[in-house]
Amino acid sequence: QVQLVESGGALVQPGGSLRLSCVVSGSIFSQYTVGWHRQAPGKEREVVAEITGGGSADYVDSAKGRFTISRDNRESIVYLQMSNLKPEDSAVYICGGHYDHRSRYSDWGRGTQVTVSS
Repeated sequence: QVQLVESGGALVQPGGSLRLSCVVSGSIFSQYTVGWHRQAPGKEREVVAEITGGGSADYVDSAKGRFTISRDNRESIVYLQMSNLKPEDSAVYICGGHYDHRSRYSDWGRGTQVTVSS
């Protein structure tokens, strides 16, 4: 069974930076897509950035130029580096995953809280 564990959430001021980590276990990591999602109160969950097992990355428009997703296939970790954070980035950030040949996310972590506020 695949497990995903997030860490790195915090309270940060607007304009600040933060790096989230998602440790994945129980998967063939090099064949596994991982996506960072976020969910704010009263809003639907949205995918912020995702990266395939081969390293191809994609971002939601609001994250382009500010967020960078990367992966360490030796350590089975996916990172989300966030910069120039805005209050509207505040949410629970949740790590999700699925094997590359599938299209729907099937595995989820519990999330880590990111709050952007002065």
